[in-house]
Amino acid sequence: MSDSGGPDRAADDPRTDVAIAIITRADRVLICQRPPRGSFAGFWEFPGGKREPGESITDCIIREVKEELAIDVTPLHALRAVDHDYPGRRIRLHPYVCALIAGEPQLLACQAAKWVAPPDLVCYQFPPANEQLIREAIEYLSRPLPAPSDPVTARCFCPTPRLNYPASGD
Repeated sequence: MSDSGGPDRAADDPRTDVAIAIITRADRVLICQRPPRGSFAGFWEFPGGKREPGESITDCIIREVKEELAIDVTPLHALRAVDHDYPGRRIRLHPYVCALIAGEPQLLACQAAKWVAPPDLVCYQFPPANEQLIREAIEYLSRPLPAPSDPVTARCFCPTPRLNYPASGD
C-alpha cells in the first residue's frame, strides 16, 4: 500500500525503514499504547522501531522489542511491507509475525500493553500507516492450521502460530 504525499514530495526522498513485531502468544497479539506525549500520543501500535544502518529487519525487531518491552521474540513470517507518507516524512513498515520466546512485557517505552484477539485490533486507534497492516495481520492470523499428515507431525510443535477464528459474518 502506498499513500501519496502530494505533488511536492520528491520521488527520490528516502523512506525510513520501520521494523514491526506482531508478537503472538496462544490466541492473542501484543499491542502497546504510545506515551502521552509525542506523535500519535495515546494511540496503539505494534512494538518495533527504526532500523539502524547495516541492521537487518529481523535483527532490528529483536533489538527494538528487547529495548521497549524486555522480552525475547523470534520473527517467524514476514507480511507485506507497507509504504506510507506522513507530512514531512516517508516510512516503510516491515511487519513480521513473531513468537514470544521469553519474558513478560515490561512498560519501558509505552504506557500500557495488552494481549488482544486479532479480530479486536480494529477496536483500537492505531496510526494511519497501520490500517492495511492490521487487515493483513488479522487475515494471516485467522487462517486455520493445516491438518497434520501423519501421527508424528501431529505431536510436533508448529513454529508458526495462527489463530482459528470464524470468517467475518459467521
